[in-house]
Amino acid sequence: QVQLVESGGGLVQAGASLRLSCAASGRTFSSYTMGWFRQAPGKEREFVAAISWSGGSKYYADSEKGRFTISRDNAKRTVYLQMNSLKPEDTAVYYCAASGLPHAHELSEYHSWGQGTQVTVSS
Repeated sequence: QVQLVESGGGLVQAGASLRLSCAASGRTFSSYTMGWFRQAPGKEREFVAAISWSGGSKYYADSEKGRFTISRDNAKRTVYLQMNSLKPEDTAVYYCAASGLPHAHELSEYHSWGQGTQVTVSS
């Protein structure tokens, strides 16, 4: 297991950018696929992006392609989500998660979750 702590959320206007960070504890961070999910009020948690253990493969939900970029620094045990051109519909709690499976993009494939960071985008 790995412990995850997200940071970087906040209140921004539409069109702004934010970078979320997820710091992990544990020596096995570099072996995990890392993902970002989000949950808006009254909605189910949904996949946003994922990155392979090496950083060589990245996966995005269709609605985020071109606006969001996931990256990781294994030396710092941190995964990032750069979010550009934010829209009010991006408002949600953003969670990072760890998976032992490659290409993981389903909630059930992730075994460790952070507590989330709130992102609010005003129009």
